[in-house]
Amino acid sequence: MAKPPLSMKPTGWFQVAWSDEIGVGDVHRMTYFDQEMVAWRAESGELTVMNAYCEHLGAHLGYGGKVVGEVLQCPFHGWQWNSQGRNVCIPYQDRPNRGRRMRTYPVVERNESVYIWHDAQRREPYFDAPDVFASFEDGRGAGDYYPQQRLFRGGLELHPQYVLENGVDFAHFKFVHNTPIVPVFTRHDFADPVSFVDFTITFEGDDGQNIEDVNSGVEAINGGLGIAVTKSWGMVDNRTISAVTPVDEFTSDVRFMVYIGRPETGAGKDPARAERKAAEFGREVIRQFEQDIEIWRHQRYSDPPALAPDEYEGFTAIRNWATQFYPELYASQKG
Repeated sequence: MAKPPLSMKPTGWFQVAWSDEIGVGDVHRMTYFDQEMVAWRAESGELTVMNAYCEHLGAHLGYGGKVVGEVLQCPFHGWQWNSQGRNVCIPYQDRPNRGRRMRTYPVVERNESVYIWHDAQRREPYFDAPDVFASFEDGRGAGDYYPQQRLFRGGLELHPQYVLENGVDFAHFKFVHNTPIVPVFTRHDFADPVSFVDFTITFEGDDGQNIEDVNSGVEAINGGLGIAVTKSWGMVDNRTISAVTPVDEFTSDVRFMVYIGRPETGAGKDPARAERKAAEFGREVIRQFEQDIEIWRHQRYSDPPALAPDEYEGFTAIRNWATQFYPELYASQKG
């Protein structure tokens, strides 16, 4: 892949782990945005994500660092850091070092995921990470669905914006996913940092049918460039989360999650069979997402793209919307 002409340090919420990967007392190592980080969970259950290197003499807290109650203790000299990144104890001194502070990141745990807020200018969060249930405001929650099925692909040469642009790319469905007809978009709302895209689509039938006869579709909510959640209607009840997080200047980690709705219980229902069918359908949804990944990981970012007339509105809207998440680009355009 050619390096995209887009910053790999955009602003927004990005997934860095799943919640169940970091138990109480765990110290989890990771690298995102070209920065070594650690995530650690205090005895109270509070999760903290901070830069990995101790401000004392630079020891990496992910190698031997220990959770002690509500603080993280450095393995080198025992300095202790709290969830705000402040030094609260130097075991061989009467008082802590109040002048140095570890960089910490705002954290949200939602839908079994750990999201951090990243901003190169260190601004506070100005929009919320979407919830695959609550954001659709239909009263349904995790209990109405089978357990989350997951995909993780690490270190892929792709940019988060590729995945978001896929959401307005109506033409690819027929050629990548073999849908019988090209879907029709019914909503493009890019007025705010959280955007909305709805489209009518079917995976059944043949190319002789009319889009007006299709009674199924997808509603998507994009929380910046890092997170997209979808709800399907008129087909097998499923919800998905896609999350793409830059690792360095060339690569990103990709996570994808799918929930399949539980059927109504009643006489003659076989719960075990229903669960097997749900798992099978979840694997199919993941397989389709993997088809997209295979395109993205070999893609070159085309700017400006050679768009067909019908593609112009969607791609122009989403690319203009995306500029707000690149502080330097946004500032130059505003100026």
